[in-house]
Order: sequence, then C-alpha cells, then structure tokens
Amino acid sequence: MDNSENLTAMMMFARVVECRSFSEAARALGLSKSHVSREIARLEVRLGFKLLQRTTRAMALTELGQAYYPFCTRMLAEMHRADAFVQQLHQNAAGNVRLQAPVTYGCQCVAPALNPFLRRHIHINVDLDLTDRSSDRLDEQVDVAILIRARAPQGAHVRVLGDIDWGLYAAPAYLAQRAPITHPDMLPRHDLLMFHGPAHTAALPFRRDKQRLAVDVRSRFRANNSMALLNAAQAGSGIAYLPSYMAQAALARGEITQLLAEWQMDRLQSYLLLNEAQPAAPVSLLCDALIAALGS
Repeated sequence: MDNSENLTAMMMFARVVECRSFSEAARALGLSKSHVSREIARLEVRLGFKLLQRTTRAMALTELGQAYYPFCTRMLAEMHRADAFVQQLHQNAAGNVRLQAPVTYGCQCVAPALNPFLRRHIHINVDLDLTDRSSDRLDEQVDVAILIRARAPQGAHVRVLGDIDWGLYAAPAYLAQRAPITHPDMLPRHDLLMFHGPAHTAALPFRRDKQRLAVDVRSRFRANNSMALLNAAQAGSGIAYLPSYMAQAALARGEITQLLAEWQMDRLQSYLLLNEAQPAAPVSLLCDALIAALGS
C-alpha cells in the first residue's frame, strides 16, 4: 500500500465529508470534481472497503467510512498545524544572531556561508565575533558558537557541524627538488611547517587500514595561524600540516599538492554550541544554513 498516495486521498476524503459535496470539496482544493472522485475511489480499492455511498442526489458515509474518518481529520489537523508552524517560523525570522567562530575557520568557511544566508533572510542580522578563545560555556552575549575539537562539548546544547580532516601539503616547486614521498617514514628528512608546540619536533599520526604510525618530524617554521603556514608552503619553505578547509582553494589552483592522501591523519569535529535547546527562529535558521553549507 502506497502511504504517500493514501495521505493525499485521505485529505480529499476528509474535505469531501466536511463539505458534504464532491463539487465543494474539489473547489476548496483547487481540483476537478472528477479527480477528487477518482482518488477516493482508488483509496477505497486500496483499503478494501467502501467509504461513501453515492447516489445521483446524495452522499453518505458507510459504517467503515465513519470509523475511518476521524483518522483522516487528525491527519488534516496535523497538516494545518505544520503549515501554521512554518508560517510562524518565517514570520518570526527577524532579529539579531550573535555568532562566534575561530578566526581562520571563520574567515575561510563561515563568512562565505553567511553571504547567501543574509541574502535569503533579509530581516536577520548576524554579528560575527572571530576569536580563538574556546570554552564549553557560552558567554551570555553569544547565541551560538562554533567549536573545533576532537570530542563534543559536555553538558551543553550541541549540534554537529562536520568533520575537519588534516593533511600534508607542499608546493610543486619544493617537491620537484626532492625524491617523491611515498611513505610517512620519509618525512623526517623534510622541513615541516607546523603549529606551535612544546618542542621543535612533533609526532604526526597516520592511519591506513589496520596500520597505525606516529612519525617524529622536524619543524623549522612554526606558527599559531594556519594562513601563515599555508603561505610558507606556497613559497616552497616546506611541507605544511593543515586542515583541509585551509588548503582547498590553493589545491584547486595547483599552488600546492597533497601528500600521502591515502593515509588518514588527525580528524577533528566542528560543533555548534547553543545557549538554548530550543533557540529562537533566527538562530535555528542560521544553524540549519551552516550545517547545510559546511556539514560533512
């Protein structure tokens, strides 16, 4: 039994009973009388019993039709409530949303995603605060914050935004002067461009099938900003360890190449941290838009 066909026919049947007329019901639904009559006849065939007794002058519910009718009215009422909810949502979609995001991720990913959202929702204003301060607790002045980390924040209202994979990237000019890198064990011979750490070496994680490796590498240049590392890689200064979102544009332009792409490295998640479990309509709409644009 096709439920989608039944739902449409149930709505027509309920309207016919309400209007006590096929003609009036068809007019209310914006359909032809013959179409409404045909759909209800098909519903009766699928159900295996008659809903209506028809004559040239009158129409009456059968006993089973009378028992079936309340199910149809409840479905129709739920549909009306759903329509009212959507209408109210759009009517209320006005106001300010205070959004917080990490600096680089905010510039590279969030800001471009906000442009179509603002064009679509002309009565919603967004106040974007870019900061690398990270906390599981939102400031009272913030409606939603984007956090990037390995595990979800505890005891908070959270929505998952997406995965962020890390990888190794270098300029073709740098790679052309050296032997091809075919295995992670070859990396200690190279200059790595890394985030600030407690020492000038770091163990990079590699996973492929059942293999697990941790390779110590030497970082000649370190920075606390991935844009600085990307610039250094583009200049041929070494191999940068970067989040994929940071490398996408340069990769597409052929300015850098990804190394050892068949190995999985660090994978972090981005989360939307909310002040409320049921936020106001503008906040919900913005979260939905960000997930649609940036979700995995």
